[in-house]
Amino acid sequence: MTAPSTRTDVVIRTYGPGQVPPLTDVVADIWADAHPELVDNPGAQAMGLSVPALQRQITGHLKHAGFVLVIAYAGGSAVGFGYAFPCDATYWFGPLADQVPEAARTERLMGLCELAVRPPWQSQGIGTRLHTALLQAINPRWSSLLALPSNQRGHDLYTRLGYEYAGPYRNTPDGPEFDLLLLHIPE
Repeated sequence: MTAPSTRTDVVIRTYGPGQVPPLTDVVADIWADAHPELVDNPGAQAMGLSVPALQRQITGHLKHAGFVLVIAYAGGSAVGFGYAFPCDATYWFGPLADQVPEAARTERLMGLCELAVRPPWQSQGIGTRLHTALLQAINPRWSSLLALPSNQRGHDLYTRLGYEYAGPYRNTPDGPEFDLLLLHIPE
């Protein structure tokens, strides 16, 4: 699959929870392409970073009111996706809740769970467009995400989008350490 010469050829579509189940294989395939270092990596799989873990994660997150999935299509092929949902600070920040700004704990918060673009389509603004579509659909005052410290391309994108480091985070005591990133969205 080759990338077009312009970003205007890319269409972003938004899906609600009831539309997502038939798309989980599509987004898992994008995720696998975007994270080749994690695919077939026993260490990553042990940390819950695998295609089956992603599919379970998406299925579990569908229960959240306001869940939104966005997919970027080029020439009819899915080339990127992201998903997020509105959530509260206790759910999202867990033990780090007291370390984030008070407004991030009390104002509308979006938990950005995944954002991935196939390698041939990276660095063309698609991740930014997916992120913008999620912000428009959810309309938060704050957005937060977890990124692996080793994911330099992701960190570069999130820095360009205005996210700031809020602290280290683990989903489980023996799970991988992530960087908790936080973005304030002015009204």
